Amino acid sequence: MTIRAVVWDVDDTLFDYTSADREGMRAHLLAEGLFAAYGGVERALLRWREITDAQWARFSAGEVDFVTQRRDRTRVFLGRDLTDDEADAWFERYFAHYEAAWSLFPDVLPALDALAADYRHAVLSNSSLLVQEHKLRTLGLLDRFESVLCAADLGVSKPEAGAFHAACEALGLPPHEVAYVGDHPEIDGRGAAEAGLLSVWIDRGTALVRPAGQPVAHRISTLSELPALVRADTRFGAPSTFG
Repeated sequence: MTIRAVVWDVDDTLFDYTSADREGMRAHLLAEGLFAAYGGVERALLRWREITDAQWARFSAGEVDFVTQRRDRTRVFLGRDLTDDEADAWFERYFAHYEAAWSLFPDVLPALDALAADYRHAVLSNSSLLVQEHKLRTLGLLDRFESVLCAADLGVSKPEAGAFHAACEALGLPPHEVAYVGDHPEIDGRGAAEAGLLSVWIDRGTALVRPAGQPVAHRISTLSELPALVRADTRFGAPSTFG
């Protein structure tokens, strides 16, 4: 099979979300005088991530919209019944600290440059278009991608096959001619594979889960491995490096 395009996840794939979230939360807790309440940044960050996962699950299930899940993350984290305006203001203060810590992983630009001449590129993220376009523009990457698709705008999120197929349709290519690169072994790795794409799991050590069941994606530890993988397209008959 010939791969003609690469579709990318953003957070913890291109963008060092984990580091930015940690540094942003550290600065925010300090500014808000909340260190004592949470016993330090690591415990606060773990709580924030647990709440984020739970609220995102509600959004993915269609129970709430994108803005509501973000407000509810703040309410649950603080343990207070905030108005919408209060929740928005708190999140915006956190976001300013978080954005100040944004950076790309060092292997991103070399990999994009190595693939630029031979492959088309797009983004598929379980976020909102407003958030991810701003992030990619700030990081100097937006012009690298033909399309940016996000769950909040599509109405379907990874690992549902419909999300991956929407990215393929945006490129006008069948799934078997598209590679998907993401950091989550199940949402990205298994989801893309089951949707028929060449699935590549970039294992940056940030995923809170490990692969479940039969390996279905190619595992790489740096994006420097990606050009050789997509050019070879060893999805059939070759052992997976997943796990």
